[in-house]
Amino acid sequence: MAVQFGLDTFGDVPLKDDGEQGPAAETIRNVIEEAVLADELGIDAFGIGEHHRADFAVSAPDVVLAAIAGRTKTITLGTAVTVLSSEEPVRVYERFATLDAVSNGRAEITLGRGSFTESFPLFGYDLTQYETLFEEKLDLFSKLREEDAVTWSGSIRPPLTDQQVYPKTESGRLKAWVGVGGSPESVVRSVRYGIPMALAIIGGNAGRFAPHVDLYKRAQEQMGREPMPLAMHSPGFVADTDELATEQLYPYQKATMDRIGAERGWGPQSREQYLSEVRHGSLYVGSPETVAHRIADAIKVLGVDRFDLKYANGPMPHDLLMHSIELYATKVIPMVKELLALS
Repeated sequence: MAVQFGLDTFGDVPLKDDGEQGPAAETIRNVIEEAVLADELGIDAFGIGEHHRADFAVSAPDVVLAAIAGRTKTITLGTAVTVLSSEEPVRVYERFATLDAVSNGRAEITLGRGSFTESFPLFGYDLTQYETLFEEKLDLFSKLREEDAVTWSGSIRPPLTDQQVYPKTESGRLKAWVGVGGSPESVVRSVRYGIPMALAIIGGNAGRFAPHVDLYKRAQEQMGREPMPLAMHSPGFVADTDELATEQLYPYQKATMDRIGAERGWGPQSREQYLSEVRHGSLYVGSPETVAHRIADAIKVLGVDRFDLKYANGPMPHDLLMHSIELYATKVIPMVKELLALS
């Protein structure tokens, strides 16, 4: 199959001129405009992450995606990711089956545990059940995807017996991915449930994930699965030149990394660390030509069927994001396709 190209955002809230955080409502409206532009320019997919904190505006991706569906025609609409561990799987399935109807079959969902834990205390979940919550809820969700009567039991919610869930999708199955951050157990889990893997590669060279890709393929063979598609998601930013892209992104990227680092016990990000990720890691930053070559190399190394660029990385202004989307669609993607055709 031809490689597909998508965009992801967490709805990072930009700063106002006085340095204070801007309104989340404006950010959500801007995300909708960014998705509309992506659709107009022919990008394959658009994903929105779920968060429950002040620096990211979107806590209900399905609502924002439904608004986008009403203004777009062909782009696939999904999440990056839905934090299934702190959600009710039946309601998640119902909402995304509804989004699938609203969008004429363009809905998908990426299921994961997320890199933040704010949703656990918010919705009354115990972090000591971190593994159990995701495993059992993914098990239930995989049965819901069959779109038949569901019988299920576990330890984290009441059982279901021959229960139908509505609405059904017109295709008969909601498209889904499992977001994997790097653990072998997560790779095997994706194959066990027959839900394709989307690798979140947010640091270091993409090639270090090759063993996970090999495990993914071997697990499919051993479990008797038909070949499953593979996706990857990585951050980046495109501007007219390498120097401009590097300079424009740095203060916003650093602001986010330093804020998260302070929460998790990391030190401030140095410029050298930033530049190392830009040059050798999984931060796809630069001119269209530079970004295209780096994306093509990652696709060839891992053999992915889809590459999603997380185009918003820190409190960047809307106009810079719109220009990055335009360059990604009109210059980067065509170059990547040419490079892959030559390989």
